Amino acid sequence: MAQALAATASSSQATAFFRAFLYFTLTLILIPVQAVALLLRLPLSRRLPMWYHQVCCRILGIRLEVFGRRSRARPTLFVANHTSYLDIAIYGALIPGSFVAKSEVAKWPLLGLLAKLQNSVFVDRQVRTSHLQASDIGRRLDARDSMILFPEGTSDDGNRVLPFRSALFAVAEIKSRGEPLVVQPVSLTYSRLDGIPIGRHLRPFFAWYGDMELLPHARQLIGLGRLTVTVSFHDPVTIEEFGSRKELAAHCYETIAGGHADALAGRLQPQVGAAGRWDWIRWRRRPRLRDLRGRRRAPGIKTRPRLRRRRRLDSGRAKA
Repeated sequence: MAQALAATASSSQATAFFRAFLYFTLTLILIPVQAVALLLRLPLSRRLPMWYHQVCCRILGIRLEVFGRRSRARPTLFVANHTSYLDIAIYGALIPGSFVAKSEVAKWPLLGLLAKLQNSVFVDRQVRTSHLQASDIGRRLDARDSMILFPEGTSDDGNRVLPFRSALFAVAEIKSRGEPLVVQPVSLTYSRLDGIPIGRHLRPFFAWYGDMELLPHARQLIGLGRLTVTVSFHDPVTIEEFGSRKELAAHCYETIAGGHADALAGRLQPQVGAAGRWDWIRWRRRPRLRDLRGRRRAPGIKTRPRLRRRRRLDSGRAKA
């Protein structure tokens, strides 16, 4: 694995140290600020986490390429695939909400504290407690707090999306203030490193799964170059459009797995003329392949803007 990385990418210890220093400095400064904001129930406690994750993405060299539009309804249950610990910063930078995390995360050093400061809901992955956990999440939804759910139950290897656990979709049956809960599928893919597509042999350096140790994995990851992550917000749905939560889980799985496969295969591309621009977050509409066929531009080449035809002011006089 190390030989494959050395042949196609390089991890700089200086870059890793610099990014880690900025990340921990920012985190240690904002921890007491967020704690006081939560204690006093200030509006800052809702806005600060999203700003914090946005800054963390910039520190870690993450470029977010976003397709679709985030649901503006409150509350919204965002259903997303989970590949790495970087997902927390990416989803947190795009979605103003709290995470539904497994109970083991609450015991992790630093990461558990950060999860608690973001008002995360910790659930047990055992099926027999799903109804109790759904009621805990339901109380947060009644307070109009959007939630981010990882229905896989664990992180995947980045090459495919693991099957969803339908028991976690019991919360979708709860009606917030008499209205059905809006559920929006979201797919995330680690697509490019320094502009080069990430192949199967490099994906384990971004995905964190199995028995991988966290610190060695993170030390090598943050020393890499600029990472492009493709995030797709799919059409929102409600459970009333389906017969049961199992059908809703199957729909979300097919939608997210399809969006993930499109990003892996390169079927999601920037709009014409924007391929060479480097933006931190760029919202894009989902393009159609027939609109891009034969119209692609090389990176860095700008398309000529269309000139509007100006109506001659003296045309009426000339006719007269």
